[in-house]
Amino acid sequence: MKNTFYITTPIYYVNDKPHIGHAYTTILADVLSRYHRNSGQETFFLTGLDEHGQKVQQAAEKRGVNAQQHCDEMAPRFSELWKQLHISNDDFIRTTEERHKKVVQNILQEVMDKGDIYEAEYEGLYSISEERFITEKESESGEFRDIKKLKEKNYFFKMSKYQQALINHIEKNPNFIQPNHRKNEILGFLRQPLNDLCISRPKSRLNWGIELPFDSNYVTYVWFDALINYITAAGFGSDDNAFKKWWPASYHLIGKDILTTHAVYWPTMLMSAGIELPETIFAHGWWLMGESKMSKSLGNVINPMDLIEDYGVDPVRYYLMREMVLGQDSSFTMESFIQRYNSDLANDFGNLLSRVSTLMKKNYDGKIPEPGKLTNAETIIKSKGESLAKLVKEKIESMRLNEAIEEIMQYVRSVNKYMEDHAPWKLVKEDKISASRVLYTAGEALRISAVLLSPVMPNRTEVLLNALNAKNTGLEWGGLTPGHELKDHEPLFPRVK
Repeated sequence: MKNTFYITTPIYYVNDKPHIGHAYTTILADVLSRYHRNSGQETFFLTGLDEHGQKVQQAAEKRGVNAQQHCDEMAPRFSELWKQLHISNDDFIRTTEERHKKVVQNILQEVMDKGDIYEAEYEGLYSISEERFITEKESESGEFRDIKKLKEKNYFFKMSKYQQALINHIEKNPNFIQPNHRKNEILGFLRQPLNDLCISRPKSRLNWGIELPFDSNYVTYVWFDALINYITAAGFGSDDNAFKKWWPASYHLIGKDILTTHAVYWPTMLMSAGIELPETIFAHGWWLMGESKMSKSLGNVINPMDLIEDYGVDPVRYYLMREMVLGQDSSFTMESFIQRYNSDLANDFGNLLSRVSTLMKKNYDGKIPEPGKLTNAETIIKSKGESLAKLVKEKIESMRLNEAIEEIMQYVRSVNKYMEDHAPWKLVKEDKISASRVLYTAGEALRISAVLLSPVMPNRTEVLLNALNAKNTGLEWGGLTPGHELKDHEPLFPRVK
């Protein structure tokens, strides 16, 4: 394992209203970054906003404000939501920042000087919604809106020059595009003729963008600009030591709809500029409502703020991480959310804390009791707890977060069963020392579970660890200190009717 971990989300489009899809990717990046920080790795977590392009210019004109003012007013919707979702990002980049414009222009000049950019006249179908030229076949699919025929002079990046080099890189580096079926999708795409990429827009049509350093009549195509954010924030061209430390990125987390831009445009741009490629581009699936993708036009977009207000942040984070198999689509329903909340969080996890702390307060002066001499039953719980950390590590590092969470919850369920089998509420009346052993074991197993779940639910696990007077404890068995006083706490997860 290398000693640094650099993870990115896509930079979200400033005109969008944050929805569950944005929240999912950002929470996923947050969970992974918290996990790696907890494992002792220096971690850099980047998210941000894509603020250039025709749609932003049009939205600003419609509102009667300039484009920069429009972006400044829209940006807080994302940064404030990330605070409310307990997102621990280290940087929040906006493509309108000077630090970014400078890097984009430097890369453009470098690629131009290398002979990888040329000027040509192009006639074709242009999709305003996608901000790119599309093929006849794409036009006929009916998936694109606002299509018009355009003929204009533009600058093109010789993307096709790097086609074979990219195929070779993908084949030699099996983890470069994940999951595997996405890698095969890109290899299939690359085995067809690859067009060069139009990387400019004339200012006569669009002036809201980063000006080309070699022709002031044009601005940069929004994707060429946006993708470069990943190296801007890592220090490219501004802090060589930081760039050496963080680059290449460990993970670019993306939705599957932007796979081609990240797995074809971006690596060929880097190859031309002589910059190392990222280690892994990981494309996750979509959140569906029933069978349909969430979309503004269908009016079925879930606002994460509504869920947070009704159920709290951590249950939302838990559900999103537990419910989606990374790489596949997943369906969101309120029924499944409430069922998951009640069964996993209220019944299994929260109820275990309530039982353990209530019995300790009632029978042991509100203090952690002695662990006593372990019998076979406690040895099994201890042994499972010790092997759980290793198992969770393997699952998380192979991007199977839902399985990692399920392993932890199975352990919590086994502890609940242990409590049922030994009934310390009865045992304490006959044998206080044995009841003490049972409660210590259950409490310690719960503590380990909370530490392992802390990247997923940082707030509620902190409440739990504080209640057990066990903050800042690790994964070694024995983190609960006998004699330490328990602290009062609200019910962790009140049941939802």
